Amino acid sequence: MTIRLGYGTNGLTDLRLDDALGLLADLGYDGVGLTLDHMHLDPLAPDLAARTGQVASRLQDLGLGVTVETGARYVLDPRRKHGPSLLDPDPEARAARTRLLVRALDIAADLGAHAVHCFSGITPPDTTTGTAWQRLLGSLAPVLDAADRTGIPLAIEPEPGHLLADLAGFHHLRVLSGDPPPLGLTLDIGHCQCLEPAPPADCVRAAAPWLRHVQIEDMRRGIHEHLPFGDGEIDFPPVLEALDTLGATGYQGLTVVELPRHSHAGPELARTSMEFLRKHSPSSR
Repeated sequence: MTIRLGYGTNGLTDLRLDDALGLLADLGYDGVGLTLDHMHLDPLAPDLAARTGQVASRLQDLGLGVTVETGARYVLDPRRKHGPSLLDPDPEARAARTRLLVRALDIAADLGAHAVHCFSGITPPDTTTGTAWQRLLGSLAPVLDAADRTGIPLAIEPEPGHLLADLAGFHHLRVLSGDPPPLGLTLDIGHCQCLEPAPPADCVRAAAPWLRHVQIEDMRRGIHEHLPFGDGEIDFPPVLEALDTLGATGYQGLTVVELPRHSHAGPELARTSMEFLRKHSPSSR
């Protein structure tokens, strides 16, 4: 299997980061989707440079690749999930999210990460769609500058219910922003099953030129709920075959298992997820 598999730390929040990385290496994962959060490399706590250096050394010792993810629920505001967003009506609040993403890119550079993941956020009440897109463009401009400076791609994720909800929304952003080279895509396979008109395997092929990060889990049509493999409706062999061919398009990133609501069973799900993906990979047939 040429797919480089990872597991998201947002599904291992009951473990210390050092223990989580050791677990994933022992299970045979190639890398980790590292969500910057208060329990795992807090981006806002003191001594960030020293802590980042320690994580970089641990990753190198274990032979793990890394993608930096920025979907922590309450890292900026303890009262608002994912708040403030890039679309917040308050310019200072939007700027706080922008600063976090710029910081994430600097952390990613120090870690040797493949990409930094982000998402647009939900359109606030009483905000027109046009205004929301303009806020997104303005908020992302310094982030894309930082991505260019660090050489780390920014991989924005279409998220159900957000302004940028699907692949069409990603391409709309590309056009609005002038298609800057640092702007790439995070493709979540479950989200494709949830709301894209095409099957997930077709989404992989269609998105290939812009892919910088992939997330994977099971899901059902029309229901945005991340599920362990086998609990949803996705036909995985065609998806894994499509992912297996991405190397020919230049994709060098990770395919990260994304189960953020299953930390209570994280170590066991990390094990069974690896078994499932190996069993259904093209090389096993």
